Amino acid sequence: EANYLAHTQGKRHQQNLARRALKQASSGGTAQIQTGGEDKTYVEQVRTSYIKIGRPGYKVTKSRDPTTNQRTLLFEIDYQQADADIVQPRHRFMSAFEQRLEPPDKNYQYILFACEPYETIGFKIPNDEIDKHPDRFYSNWHTPTRRFSLSLQFLDKQVPEDASSSADAPTKKHRPTLHFNKA
Repeated sequence: EANYLAHTQGKRHQQNLARRALKQASSGGTAQIQTGGEDKTYVEQVRTSYIKIGRPGYKVTKSRDPTTNQRTLLFEIDYQQADADIVQPRHRFMSAFEQRLEPPDKNYQYILFACEPYETIGFKIPNDEIDKHPDRFYSNWHTPTRRFSLSLQFLDKQVPEDASSSADAPTKKHRPTLHFNKA
């Protein structure tokens, strides 16, 4: 009896149990892994991977903010098959140099949206600075309709004050006037 207790509480036995539970979980079943020593034991839930069911429906709206005149993008993504109580969609910005599908272009960046069981989708957007003010950058997960919305605004480049303040400077190139001599 003492040998049995020493065996089941041993490190090697616990590692084998954890390995077996992982193997069972990866084959499709769910399992709990119990790890720890004599005085500390905790149970870790193993996440099973979802089977991807395709791309979600989406709508992208491009506009300008009426008060600040900043360029605005609104992304609305429908995740109809997502379990709204368990998962929440996520977004992430990706540099053009991180992705491997196209040659890198420093003028663009990507925004990615992910939610289980859907495939991750991405959009190519200008690589301009994004206004992170809470009123101008927000995301919302509407659980009843299972729609994820994200609105962002780009900071517009300011015109230098030197060029705008001089009233003498012409805004366009002046076309030369042609004079004909009557002979």
